[in-house]
Amino acid sequence: MSPLQALLAAVPQQGQVRWIGVRPTSRGAMLVLDAVEARRDAGLTGDHSRPGPRNARQVTLIQWEHLAVISALLGRPPELAIQPEDLRRNLAISGINLFSLKGRRFRIGQAILETTGWCQPCARLEERLGLGSVGARLSTATGARLAQGKARGEKFGCSK
Repeated sequence: MSPLQALLAAVPQQGQVRWIGVRPTSRGAMLVLDAVEARRDAGLTGDHSRPGPRNARQVTLIQWEHLAVISALLGRPPELAIQPEDLRRNLAISGINLFSLKGRRFRIGQAILETTGWCQPCARLEERLGLGSVGARLSTATGARLAQGKARGEKFGCSK
């Protein structure tokens, strides 16, 4: 392993769940939660995502710190800043670079998730948030598969 590969293999930060939400229906309002049950091959309880082991987006995550970046790119004043529910992801995570979790398993509470790839922006984002929102949201979210457990607002890191 090269020195660079060794540095990239280590993820010393611990992240924190800052926000949890589910989408009960395809276009309906997000339901904000303090905790949620994670079901293997089914996703999060109450979320409309398609169940099954082939669904690479059973849980969707967004980098908390990117909300401010997206707001700035869209020229939003602080009182109209982008909120996690605006982007319709399940978990907003702070304190760890979600891109560093690519191809890894990590634990949130009792749930073990495995990063499956980056989530493309929702096709309806422009109609919801205005012109330029898809471009502003590129490369800020990831998808994951999960084992059973609950996801709460706790610290987490990579599992060995």
